[in-house]
Amino acid sequence: MDSATTSPGSTTQKLDDKEKAGAVVETTELDQARNEKFHSLSWQRLTVCLIVEAIALGSLSMPASFKTLGMVPGTVLTIAIGAIATACSLVIGETKFRFPHLMDYTQIGQALFGKFGKIYFAVSFILLLSLTTGSHVLTGVIALGNLSNEAVCGIVFSVVSMIVLYVLALPTNFHDMSILGFIDCASISAAILITMVASGVEARDSPGGLAGVNWKAFKTGDEAPTFAQAFLAVTNIVFAYAFAQCLPTMASQLRRPQDYKKSLITLGSIEIVIYTIVGAVIYAFKGEAVKSPSLLSTSSTVQKVAFGVALPVIFISGSINTTTAALYIHDSIFPKTSVHRLDAAQRTKRSYISWLGIVGGITLFAWLVAESIPSFSGILGLISALFISCFSYWAPGFMWFILLKNDEPWYSGSNLWKAIGSAASIFFGLIILVCGVYASADDLKTVFAAGTGHAWACKAS
Repeated sequence: MDSATTSPGSTTQKLDDKEKAGAVVETTELDQARNEKFHSLSWQRLTVCLIVEAIALGSLSMPASFKTLGMVPGTVLTIAIGAIATACSLVIGETKFRFPHLMDYTQIGQALFGKFGKIYFAVSFILLLSLTTGSHVLTGVIALGNLSNEAVCGIVFSVVSMIVLYVLALPTNFHDMSILGFIDCASISAAILITMVASGVEARDSPGGLAGVNWKAFKTGDEAPTFAQAFLAVTNIVFAYAFAQCLPTMASQLRRPQDYKKSLITLGSIEIVIYTIVGAVIYAFKGEAVKSPSLLSTSSTVQKVAFGVALPVIFISGSINTTTAALYIHDSIFPKTSVHRLDAAQRTKRSYISWLGIVGGITLFAWLVAESIPSFSGILGLISALFISCFSYWAPGFMWFILLKNDEPWYSGSNLWKAIGSAASIFFGLIILVCGVYASADDLKTVFAAGTGHAWACKAS
C-alpha cells in the first residue's frame, strides 16, 4: 500500500474534503486524552479477540457445509473464502492505519458514502452483532437442553443464556475481554477435538469401519443439493470468517497500530487451517450423519461432554458481539467531550447506568431473535447474506477505490491488480447478499413447513 500523504489531490486530502462536508472529525488532542487503558491492546491480544469473534459458532457449522457440498468443493471453498476474507481484512486494517481517527466501521462508512453511509453502516453494524448474539442464545438453548436431557422448557434455558451473555458483556474494553478470550479459545479447541476424536472412534467401531462411512467427494445426481441448499452452505462458510465488522473498533485500542498486519495474517492462517481440518475430518468420520451444529453428530454421552466443554465459547464469543455493539452505541450517545463517556478519566453514575441499559437492550433483542428463528443454519445464513457480505467483502472493495487508491488511474500499472481484486470483492459480496437472502429464506420456509423448528417452543430443534 502507498503511504499516506498530505499533498494536494492525495487520498488524505480527499478524506479531509469529505470530513469538511460533514464527517466526524476527531482531534489529536481529544484522542490523546482517552483513557490509557483503551490503548493497551497488543497485536497478540487483538488476534485472540478476533479469534474469539470468528472461531466460535462458525466452526460448528463447517462439517454440515461439507456434507451439503461434498468433500472437494467444501475444502476448496473453505480455503478460497478464507483467503478472500483475509485479503479484504488487510484492506480494512490499512484504512484504519492510514486514518486512525476513523474509530469504527460506521465512521469508515461516512468517509465512503457520507451521511447515508454512516446511517447504513451503523444500523447494519448493530443488527449484525445483535443477531450474532442471538445465534449464541440459540446455541446456548441447544447446549443446555442437551446437557439436561430437556429437563425444563427451552424458553427457560434461553432466559438463562440471555442472563449469562448479559453479565459477560459488561466489561467495557477489549484488553479485559481478551483475558476471557484465552478461556474461549481453549473451550472451542477442546470441544472440537472431543467431537473429532469421538467421531473417529465411532466410525472405526461401526459396521464396515472407516471405509464404510458414507461421505462423498462430490455430490452428483440425486444427491446433488439444490441451489438454495448449496448456497446456504456457502453462507455458513462465509459466517465462519466473520470478524471484519469488529476490526476497526478493536484496532482502535491497539498499542501499536502498525501491528495490524501481524494480527490479521495470523488470524487468517489459523482460521483456514482449523476450518478445513474440522470440516473435512468430521465429515469423513460421520458422512451423511453430520448435523449442525456439529457437536450434535456424536453419541449422546459425547455430545454432553462436548457441549459442557463448549459452554465458555458459546457465551464468551456471544458477549464480545454485545460489548462491541454497546461500545458503539454508548460512544454515539455521548460526544467526545462528555464526562459520561466510558473512556473518561473518572466515570460517572450516568455512564455506568447507561452502559448497563445498552448492554441489556442488545441482549434482550438477541433473545427475541433466538426465540423467533429456531434454525441454526438459517440464522447464520441470514446474518452472512444481509451483513457479512457488506462488512467483509464489498465494503473493503470500495475502501480501496475511494480511500486507498493512489492518484494514478485504476488501470495504471501500480493500481491494476488491486483494482481487479477490489472489484472482485465487491462483486462477490453482492452475490452473497442476493443469493444468500434467497437461500436463507428457503431454509426457514422448509424448516417451518416440515415442523422441525418452532418459534417460542419448549424444545430447540
